[in-house]
Amino acid sequence: MAFTKEKKESLVKEFQRKERDTGSPEVQVALLTERINYLTEHSKEHKKDNHSRHGLLKLVAQRKSLLTYLKRKNLDSYKALIKKLNLRK
Repeated sequence: MAFTKEKKESLVKEFQRKERDTGSPEVQVALLTERINYLTEHSKEHKKDNHSRHGLLKLVAQRKSLLTYLKRKNLDSYKALIKKLNLRK
């Protein structure tokens, strides 16, 4: 299992806006990024696994829409998140 409870809790603590925050766009993007990174590595190893590839594409689209929302609502937070997660080069 690639996404353990401890890993998820550490990501939530790192990106939360305030205590007990699990639904903010920053936290959601961080969690999606972790899953995307895992599925990307999985896809490199299992080239014919189209079901996981389809799920990966759905996660990328969901992350993109959350990032678009965050960019529109809070540009400074968007820039900090992009830099912290190394999403844009």
